[in-house]
Amino acid sequence: MEKANKNQSRRSFLKVTSLTGGGMMIGISWFANLIPNEAMAHVADNNNWVQLNGFIQITPDNQVKIFNPNPEFGTNVMTSLPMMVNEELEADWSKVIVEMGDYDTPRFKSQFTGGSRAMAMAWMPLRTAGATARLMLMQAAANQWGVPLIELRTEKGEIVHINSGKRLTYGAVATAAAKLPKPEKVALKKPGEFSLLGTPQKNKVGKEILSGQSLFTMDYQVEGMLIAMVIHPPAFGMQLKSLDASEALKMPGIKDVFEFQVYKDGYVKAGFDTRTFNKLIAVVGNSTWEVMNARKKVVAEWEPIQTTKEPVMARGGRRDEMIPAGLESTDEHLRQMHEMQKKPMRVARKDGDPEAAFKNANRVIERTYTAPFLAHNPMEPISCFAHITDEKAFFVAPIQIPEMMKQNIVANLDIKPEQLEMKLARMGGGFGRRAYGHYIVEAGHISKKVKAPVKLIYTREDDMTNGIYRPTYIMTYKAAIDENNNVTALHVIGGGFPESPLHENRFPAGAIDNYLAESWELPTNITIGAYRAPRSNFNASAEQSFLDELAEAVGKDPLDFRIDLLKKAKANPVGKNNDYDASRYIGVLELLKEKSNWGSPATKNAKRGVSAYFCHASYAAHVVDVTMKNGQPYVEKVVTAMDCGFVVNPEGAKNMVEGAVIDGIGNALYGELVLEKGATQQKNLNNYRIIRHREAPKKIEVHFVQNNIDPTGLGEPPFPPVFAAVANALYKAIGKRLYHQPYIKELNKQKA
Repeated sequence: MEKANKNQSRRSFLKVTSLTGGGMMIGISWFANLIPNEAMAHVADNNNWVQLNGFIQITPDNQVKIFNPNPEFGTNVMTSLPMMVNEELEADWSKVIVEMGDYDTPRFKSQFTGGSRAMAMAWMPLRTAGATARLMLMQAAANQWGVPLIELRTEKGEIVHINSGKRLTYGAVATAAAKLPKPEKVALKKPGEFSLLGTPQKNKVGKEILSGQSLFTMDYQVEGMLIAMVIHPPAFGMQLKSLDASEALKMPGIKDVFEFQVYKDGYVKAGFDTRTFNKLIAVVGNSTWEVMNARKKVVAEWEPIQTTKEPVMARGGRRDEMIPAGLESTDEHLRQMHEMQKKPMRVARKDGDPEAAFKNANRVIERTYTAPFLAHNPMEPISCFAHITDEKAFFVAPIQIPEMMKQNIVANLDIKPEQLEMKLARMGGGFGRRAYGHYIVEAGHISKKVKAPVKLIYTREDDMTNGIYRPTYIMTYKAAIDENNNVTALHVIGGGFPESPLHENRFPAGAIDNYLAESWELPTNITIGAYRAPRSNFNASAEQSFLDELAEAVGKDPLDFRIDLLKKAKANPVGKNNDYDASRYIGVLELLKEKSNWGSPATKNAKRGVSAYFCHASYAAHVVDVTMKNGQPYVEKVVTAMDCGFVVNPEGAKNMVEGAVIDGIGNALYGELVLEKGATQQKNLNNYRIIRHREAPKKIEVHFVQNNIDPTGLGEPPFPPVFAAVANALYKAIGKRLYHQPYIKELNKQKA
């Protein structure tokens, strides 16, 4: 297969070429202007289809293939994004073939799965691509029949002449259509005209997943491929001093054991580069079992790191990131965090005169919440295939943001940008873990050294002890209440290692006349990174737990209390930087109130908790029913209301919310990574507790606010409010508030 010409213009939104042997291929270049008469694709020989991200392919026998540009890790973008194309293209969806495209971001401008942005970013570009293709096919048919375009319509991959009933398949006119000038403007359907979008559709590659076809990096095999594993220091704050590989090299099947450095000295990291451990030991051999056994024979000596500063190119430009020396522990982190909460910190937002309001308060309620480090634990541990030769650097990688890895690979593997080729494998879970691609560079180094194709594999223990974790956080909320039970002021202060969870412009900011938000952070050598709804996943749990307790203190129903505050923010908002729409927030709570029958008794013996949150441009709210079984909590039922704009695929959307709910319950009750002298005390799923099948709710109801707002986020927004909904229900069940995650641990401490 030949590659596309890299020197072609990258500005064109949609470019068309003929396929050798007939047919056409339509390429989508996101966020760009239409440039007439440019061909985007380079064509291979007769029967081969060129595979380029984001292209529509149509062959003379009327096969239609849509290449999905965004990496897939279970968010179902391989169904929802092609649905956008096909809504306007009007091919026969039941026969459309969907395939994962390769990495080619320079052509597409965007290949990114994360931040709950896929639907919003693709909404206009992909629909425009489908509409443009359809119009060109219709024009080709109009030319062949000698009739006006207005007399034609399309139906399941066919062009129909309305007056005569004559029909042509897309394939029959594809070659002619490819030669036409492209229209500069096309009309898109209005939501009321959709026939595919908004209807529930099964996963387009569901059969392949269920039948175990090769979709993941772990499945990838080539002749002569070697297996590699790495050995990293046994604790954060340690580094490699020396190694003795003599015994390991004697083991059967072992090809090489060596030390290597992942990032060059002075390399300026980008936003999704991560340090992890920079000097590693690679063990390379014929099979996984042989390499695992040989790793045990490597004798390594480790030494403490020194405090250093590393250059990072992040938002706001280049800065130095401090990496402190020392072997850090969870107990010491907690002590330091509680100390920091007592000090005046950076003021992030201030409305009114909170000091005076607290001075004049009739009552003051103050509560502190904490959360531990969390491991991502995707079902598929880290893996990457690499084959570096003098001509090419080829990777098969499960990466959420491939373009972010380009500079890293080029700089640290000494390859030219045009030599990079990457196939995007389906990911067995991501949740932010696979936004960080250090393992791709590691695999590249190993392949270069052994001069062979290599598959790098992390064990579960490797990933959990050498992971990228959700930071550990603390947040204190304090409220002033007057003699009439009105909340007159709110003070929030939040921090953590190495970042603060604070979102100072989120609700209830804007609803409180006197408001103060303060923030701080402390450096750490523990590697942290994006974790499903970063920062929001803790900010929501503290905020919504406190609002529940505050509602009780002023004698109001907790759900109505939230709605009343939002009505105030809608009518007379305080401040100018509130980042939520109070009307949409109220709407999702009112839908939840209706669908959950709030105010009526819960399921038998259950107690109910409510929570709501805004993030990633969407609104989510839950009512959770909790029962106690043998002294332990069980979530019987969850009712969810969501406002994420127009719902592209209700089937996939419902599944995504269900997954977020179960994930949130598990992390709220059980999730915890403890460190002692730099070493994680949990090393596998035998002692890192996640939710089990039997602990999942018997029923999860998902309801969407029906509107025609352009799609907003969905992968992350349902996750953060789950924590507080569980905590608030637990309070009703046991009569005590829980402030420290994981809640099961705090609950058991209270019993002791």
